Amino acid sequence: MAGVAHCSLQAKRLLLDPKFEGYKLSLEPLACYQLELDAAVAEAKLRDDQYTLDHMRAFGMYNYLHLDSWYQDNVYYVDQFGRVMNLSVTLDTALQKPREVFRLPTDLTAYDDRLCASMHFSSSTWLTLSDGTGRLYLIKSGKRGDSASEKWEIVFNEELGRPFIITHSVSFVKSDMHSVAVLLLRVEKDELDTKGSGFHITLEWITIAEISKEGDHRYEIFKRRVLQGKSVPHYAAIEPSGDGLMVVSYKPFKFMKDEDDKLEENDDAKTTNEKKVEDPLYYWQQTEDDVTITVDIPQDITKDDIKVHFSPDNICVTLKDQPPLMEGKLSSSVDHESCTWIIKDNKSLEISLVKKNEGPWWPELIVGDTRGEFIMDPAQRSEIAESLMHLTSEVMINLGSNQYLFSVVVDPREMPCFCLRHDVDALLWQPHSDQPENMWEHIATFNALGYVQASKQDKKFMACAPDYSYAALCECLRRVFIYRQPTPLSTVLYNRKEGRQVGQVAKQLVATLEASDPILGFQATRERLFVLTTKTLFLIKVNSGY
Repeated sequence: MAGVAHCSLQAKRLLLDPKFEGYKLSLEPLACYQLELDAAVAEAKLRDDQYTLDHMRAFGMYNYLHLDSWYQDNVYYVDQFGRVMNLSVTLDTALQKPREVFRLPTDLTAYDDRLCASMHFSSSTWLTLSDGTGRLYLIKSGKRGDSASEKWEIVFNEELGRPFIITHSVSFVKSDMHSVAVLLLRVEKDELDTKGSGFHITLEWITIAEISKEGDHRYEIFKRRVLQGKSVPHYAAIEPSGDGLMVVSYKPFKFMKDEDDKLEENDDAKTTNEKKVEDPLYYWQQTEDDVTITVDIPQDITKDDIKVHFSPDNICVTLKDQPPLMEGKLSSSVDHESCTWIIKDNKSLEISLVKKNEGPWWPELIVGDTRGEFIMDPAQRSEIAESLMHLTSEVMINLGSNQYLFSVVVDPREMPCFCLRHDVDALLWQPHSDQPENMWEHIATFNALGYVQASKQDKKFMACAPDYSYAALCECLRRVFIYRQPTPLSTVLYNRKEGRQVGQVAKQLVATLEASDPILGFQATRERLFVLTTKTLFLIKVNSGY
């Protein structure tokens, strides 16, 4: 792959419900169980030098409860004694106390600058673990959630510099060699940043491989790559094959070289970047209806010197008898008879294009032309607040999208799904790294959830069931809101306003936890919600019959 590709998110109309009537508050009781913890959760509170929004998003809003998606209803957390504790649920009425499955060798209380301990389940028998001090563990666990077969064995551990948290990891076999790729996140001081926050974000992508030397099998670091950006990513995941990354972030990330922190690029990328160093040839903006292009022109150019040719799919702009200034196939069709141009203040040419199809967002103006720069107005920035990029060592794909809400693992063999706000709805997207024509598939819709969650100013975590049967969010303290998908009614209900029968209804349920401690962790499975506070683990039975 070479160059920069442009993609868009295509929602499936069959998964949208334009006649959705909202959620009906249900007073049906929710079964709620609670387990008092033997020791408090190992919470790492923000220090005085961790004062930026990025520190808050990365560490202050960290989810301390880890869901093992390879096994049903299996959750883990780390307590203040460095013990990794597990709760595996089969029957709500026969809950066992969380059990210790591993103990970190590090004394967590001895480190003043540690971060929260973090973990990620790479496969059904492998996981990565960090103690928050800068040490990474690769662990072979056996079948988890079963005390008879679960035994955590350290096969690799190494000090990797500044403290980090693990965001994602995958286990894969390539050329008969087993490897685990892991993604580490750090917020680091940036002495060169005098105008911004004074910090930058690094994502370190490490591949640990099984090496055979003279009959000795051991795991060693096979490759290290570093990306740098200026905002904490909402989502960062490694492809199942270990060949690439996908990052959802407000600001872009760039690969850095190990030796001198210069950009790591191939020849094609270098050529592209050299062009981008120059001032853009043109600037363009868009709405749902039209596109506006602005081109600086010499002061001696008159109206008679300018020729602009419009066609349904192409544009050509020339000045005097020079080669075309802009020419090529437009990103989408236009109503060429309604397109116009004017000269503004004798120094710029302003071209107005009328979109033939209202609504679709153009990823670029002229197909393959990188000489222009897209400008967003403040209103668009508030709606299109995120940039989705797919990163490998060779190609970067930028994709405009709507507000990021949360991520969820539907199939642990695939990349995590991410949920974005689209108008009032929340749409769930499944990445397919091996399907270039269907890289982001719209798999589910939570009606009006985008609008509903915006009103919850105290929300801390969001999640959904892996079968999409419900979505849920919790506030910082006590309250949990559950939004079920519409289900058929057992009784007849009429919409008086429209005079028609209502066939199904979507319910909202509210649970209030008996706890004064803040919520530190939140996970959803098909049947249950798990809510972790400092000293208590709550289970809320949402669905039954599985």
